[in-house]
Amino acid sequence: MDLPRYPYHQSLEQRCGQPQRRPVVVVGAGPVGLTLALDLAKRDVPVVVIDDSDHIGSGSRAVCWAKKTLEVFDRLGVGEAVAREGVRWQRGRVFHGEREAYAFDLLPESHHKMPAMVNLQQDQVEARLVRAVQLEPRIELRGRHELIGLEQDEAGVTLNVRTPDGLFDMRADWVVACDGARSPTRTLLGLGFQGQVFEDRFLIADVRLVAGARPRGLDPARPERWFWFDPPFHRGQSVLLHAQADGLWRIDFQLGRDANVEAERDPERIKARVAAMLGTDQFELAWSSIYQFCCRRAERLRSGRVLLAGDAAHQVSPFGARGANSGVQDVDNLGWKLAAVLKGEGGEALIDSYGAERIAAADDNIGHSTRATDFISPKSSLSLRLRKAALDLAAHTEFAKPLVNSGRLSMPTDCPQSVLNTPDVDAWSGGPAPGSVAPDAPLGSGWLGEQLQHGGFTLLAFGAEAGFDGRVLALPEDGLAAQRYAAEPGSVYLIRPDAVVAARWRRFDAAAVQAALARAHGRPQ
Repeated sequence: MDLPRYPYHQSLEQRCGQPQRRPVVVVGAGPVGLTLALDLAKRDVPVVVIDDSDHIGSGSRAVCWAKKTLEVFDRLGVGEAVAREGVRWQRGRVFHGEREAYAFDLLPESHHKMPAMVNLQQDQVEARLVRAVQLEPRIELRGRHELIGLEQDEAGVTLNVRTPDGLFDMRADWVVACDGARSPTRTLLGLGFQGQVFEDRFLIADVRLVAGARPRGLDPARPERWFWFDPPFHRGQSVLLHAQADGLWRIDFQLGRDANVEAERDPERIKARVAAMLGTDQFELAWSSIYQFCCRRAERLRSGRVLLAGDAAHQVSPFGARGANSGVQDVDNLGWKLAAVLKGEGGEALIDSYGAERIAAADDNIGHSTRATDFISPKSSLSLRLRKAALDLAAHTEFAKPLVNSGRLSMPTDCPQSVLNTPDVDAWSGGPAPGSVAPDAPLGSGWLGEQLQHGGFTLLAFGAEAGFDGRVLALPEDGLAAQRYAAEPGSVYLIRPDAVVAARWRRFDAAAVQAALARAHGRPQ
């Protein structure tokens, strides 16, 4: 795939010499920043995206895109392409030594539009997003615009930007920093970034098999996630394998804490490791990198009118595909709230709710990621013995399988404590509670998830009429959607624009719905 660029050009501010006020400036043109820009543009909010580069980064980097992220991409017009071009999978296998310890299924129930997980290299996903941005008249994507200064007042934010033609100022109502783990914006704000840095190092190798090669065990027709503890080809360490698009395979080798990084970068050394794993040298090394990861987050996600999202807000280990996926889910949470505030439809409590909900999600992801890392890389002989016992038992007993942790795969985090939720007043047994992600279900020739993607609030009415001043989706009182929502005849659900349940009732009550709608806009009555 030819990757698009976004070359530098002089802006209106530079030509006229005066800052032009913008509703939103997004710093960073990675997957998170581009997704936010598209989301806001769909809500009729003009956006300027600035980045210190003018092209998509090299290498596959993030590979696994989870179901919730694919649903967000689908709402923005690129989800079906990503799902089509990527490698779909939902089964994972965990090995201990030479035997299989257990297997799992990410999506054991059927009838969802999007698959459990799609593997597609980050540069190809970014290319899709960049092209969509370049076709959107409400978005201006500016390459080689480096943020070097930031000042705030009660009315907005002034950004000092460096370009090939010198410095100039921009003015914004809101700024969203999506500029990565080393976020210059977070540094300018003086926000702390605290957590745990892990000593272990890992090698990523992307390889492409030569035509006719017969690697040990690999079957491109059955893409799965394979994870080995103490395999015979890499004793004492762990290895992760994923299939990618275009015939690539992603392999992660644990190198240990004392690895000689420079020596491990040697392409011949990398090829020797891969050959030992595959049982053949009939492959090409497409890309490689060595990483040392962290589990940490910013002390808060809002500083005045500047907000943090993605890696600028939090970092996790790559085991579980929680990095890019949680960043996309950040901006899915933020986009509708920012648009509502800019249009006067919501109070600033909406913006504060973004920080509260997504900090809870970051802490949840960090907890999962830290536990996975501790299991993958035991810090003591006792921890190592406990891991071996769990792996041995998992092959024969059900109770031990949840103890094996090779990275809990990315799932959306519910927000049951959100101030935007209206607590249940009726008795419910099952179904998504307020703060939960609304499940998908088939609807005739379409999907419920698609019907929730119009950009606003939706009232689901199961076998009942509802006089709601907004979008009402009438659903049958039986069928799979009713089952997944534990609906009875007359049940209604209020769904937020980010497909999160705001409230639910056993019977429609216009006053209760209006009160819940006000609360979900950050304006409780």
